[in-house]
This record gives sequence, C-alpha cells and structure tokens, in this order.
Amino acid sequence: MTAQLNLDIYRNKDRLGDFMSKVHRYPMLSAADEARFIKRWQKSKDPESGHRLVSSHLRLVVSIANGFRRYGLPVEDLISEGSVGLMQAVARFDQSRACRLSTYAKWWIRASIQEHIMRSWSLVRIGTTVAQKKLFFNLRRLKAELCTGDKAHLSEDDIQEIMTRLQIARHEVASMEVRLAGMDSSLNETVNDEDQSEKIDHLADNSDTPEEVFAGINLHSHQRRVLEEALTTVSPRDREIFVKRRLGDENPTLNDLGRDYGISPERVRQIEHGVFEKIKSYVLEEVPEGRRNLL
Repeated sequence: MTAQLNLDIYRNKDRLGDFMSKVHRYPMLSAADEARFIKRWQKSKDPESGHRLVSSHLRLVVSIANGFRRYGLPVEDLISEGSVGLMQAVARFDQSRACRLSTYAKWWIRASIQEHIMRSWSLVRIGTTVAQKKLFFNLRRLKAELCTGDKAHLSEDDIQEIMTRLQIARHEVASMEVRLAGMDSSLNETVNDEDQSEKIDHLADNSDTPEEVFAGINLHSHQRRVLEEALTTVSPRDREIFVKRRLGDENPTLNDLGRDYGISPERVRQIEHGVFEKIKSYVLEEVPEGRRNLL
C-alpha cells in the first residue's frame, strides 16, 4: 500500500493546530461508502480509495494519540506513528469482518504508538515480550492505585498483586519500577553553572596510567627476551614442538604433532615437558633472584 499511497501525506509535519484543522476538513465516510472504497482498494489498489479510507480516520488517530500524552513524548510524533498504524490497518482489513474499519484500525494505531514509545523511552531497550509491554503500559496506573498515602515504592504485597493481575514474574515488576522512575540522563548535562562542567567530566577513569602502560610494555619485552634466550638451549625440533604447543595460536594436539614429526604422542608430551623444565632451570640459574619476580 505504501508504494501507491504517499506516506508523507499522513505524517504530521505541520504545526499541531494546522494539522488538526486539516484533519477535520477530511469528510467522514458512511458505512456504504467505506465498504465501497474498501472493495475498490482490495480489488485494484486504487490510490484515491486508499486516501479516502485513511484520511477519514485521522480523527481516530488523534484521539488515541492524546491518550498517550502522559509518557512525555511530543504528541505530533505520536500522531505520525499512529497514522502509520492506520495505513497498516487499511492494508490488512478484511471486508468480510462484521465490523467497521475503525473498530479494526484502533488496535493497529495503538500498537504503532506503543511501539514508538517503547523505542523512544530509553536508550536501553525497555521490553520485547508481550508481558513486558503490558507491564510498561500498566505499571504506573497500578502503582498509583496501590501506593496510597506516603508510599513511594511498591511493597512486597503490591508486587504480588501486580504479578497476579498481569501474570508476570516478580523480578520483571521490580526491574520495571526502577527503570520507570526516571528517563535517561545525558552525560553532557551541565553539573552546575559556575564552571560549566559536564557529568562526563566527573566520571572516574579506571584505565591504566601512561606510566603503568609503559611499565607493562617493558615487562612484556623483558619476559619475551628471557624466554627466547632459554629456548636457544634446546634443539630446533624440541623448540618448534614447545612453541607450537604453548605459544602458538593453533594449539595442535599431541596426535597432530606426533604425526607431523613422525613420533608418538607420548614422546611429544615428554618433549614439551622437558623443554618447560629446561626453561625453568635457565631462569633459576641465569636470572638474578631480584629480577625473577618480573617473570
């Protein structure tokens, strides 16, 4: 449908007052006209019929969008998203249903607006399952109903009541209550007006200091140099086997190396262990005791 009807016609790009005036100029359809346009649309995808069906229901979009103002998003955006849902309903409506298009369309409009709210509420995805979405759109109302007096948070009994009503797990109720306590906060927000510093300026940096990074590089270089010196004390074949088993990226098995060098897997294990012992002996003999803690 979107290929034959211009989606931008129904997106709210005007000021809200101008858009509302345009919406109320679109004529409402009688049941007979609606049925005629639906039949024409389903038979030939006539753009004019699609336009008449969509435009006559934009009042419904506005009405439903107004019901979601409490979530703090611009109502113009809610209307735009609801219009997309309306177009989806027109495209999918089954004329054999014993109902008017508005009865069917309101569910698509509501779902489209709710999906937009879920995407826009937080940088962190709020919920993906049907149960989580039901919790998101009902928790505030239930909390207002259950938390009377000075209570700011849900009690265990309140959480149990919500779990029973919505058929949802306890940890999801508790988690959603915390996440709905406030919207995302930007790290670029100013902390105070005196120095104009931002929140990000006060975050602790737990990475290594330049001195620690340099010391780490030196330590790695020293360890590698000692290992290379120790490996010169063994035969080329034994050195290759040890490097492949302990220092290589592929980590071949004893069977693989035994097949490559024409020896048994057990002999490969003995060579690996023997080279390791020689390296340890080299370190103990050649490296001063005061430097061994660097290895």
